[in-house]
Amino acid sequence: MKTTNRLLVIYGPTGVGKTSLAIQFALQYKTEIISADSRQFFKEMKIGTAVPEHEELKSVNHHFIQHKSIHDNYNVGMFEQEAISKIKQLFKYHDTLVMVGGSGLYVDAICNGIDRFPEIDQNLRNDLRQKFEKYGLQWLQEEVKKVDPIFYTNSDVNNYQRLLRCLEVCKQSSKSFSSFKNKQKKIRPFEIEYISIKMDREKLYKRINDRVDFMMEKGLLQEAESLIKFQNLNALKTVGYSEIFQYLKNDISLERAIELIKQNTRRYAKRQMTWLKRYSIKWVKN
Repeated sequence: MKTTNRLLVIYGPTGVGKTSLAIQFALQYKTEIISADSRQFFKEMKIGTAVPEHEELKSVNHHFIQHKSIHDNYNVGMFEQEAISKIKQLFKYHDTLVMVGGSGLYVDAICNGIDRFPEIDQNLRNDLRQKFEKYGLQWLQEEVKKVDPIFYTNSDVNNYQRLLRCLEVCKQSSKSFSSFKNKQKKIRPFEIEYISIKMDREKLYKRINDRVDFMMEKGLLQEAESLIKFQNLNALKTVGYSEIFQYLKNDISLERAIELIKQNTRRYAKRQMTWLKRYSIKWVKN
C-alpha cells in the first residue's frame, strides 16, 4: 500500500542516546513522539526508568510516558490498540511521526502487530506465581520444558516472567505457547523506517555504568524505598528496582545492589542489541 505517512522508529539498547536522537528528528520534521518504552509508562517510576528530562519533554510533544499507574492493569495488547489509535489521529496533522523505544515487544506490536493469546484466569495466574515463589526457577524451567519444549529451547530460560507467561498460556489453553506465535503480521497503513545508533560496546557499557551512578545521585534509593510495599507488582519487577529492594530487605549490601543494577542493565542492553538483528536498520554513528 502506497502511503505518504511514515513512522521513524528509533530503536536500540538502553543508554545509547535514543531520546536525544528522537527529539532531533521530531524537531526536524516538526512532529511528535510515541514512546514504546514499557518501563517509562508508569508515573511512580521516574528515576529508575530514565524518563526524559522535563526540558526534553517540553521541547517535543511525547505520548505514552508516565501515563499509567503501577496499579493499573496494562499490557502490550492494550498498548497496541491505544498507540495505533493515537498514531492514526496524529497522521491527520503530520506526514512523519517518531517512535522511540527500548522494549522490543512493544516496538513489534506497533510495527507488526502481536500474537493473540487467551485471557488468563486470575486464580490460575496466582497459583502459578505462588508455586514459582515456593519452588524456584528450576521448577519453572522444568514445567515449561514439559509443556512447550520448542519455546524452552529457543528462549532465555532465566527470564522467569517469560517462562511464567508461557506456562499460564499452556495451562489455560491446553495448547503450546508456540502455537500462538508467528501468525501473519499485520500490514500497517504507513511506511516504517528503523533507525539505530551505532556505538562501541565498551563505550556503551561505560555510559550505562555512569547512568546508574547518576540515578543513585538523583535519588533512586529513595524512589525505590517509597515503592517497596508494592514490590510484587509486575511493573516493579524490573532492573533498578529489584536490586534496591534486595538491599532494603538486607539481603545484599548497597554496593552490591548498585553493581547488580549495572550488570543487569548491561545484560538487558545486550538482549536489545540481539533484538535489533530482526530489522533492516539505518545506522547513525555516535
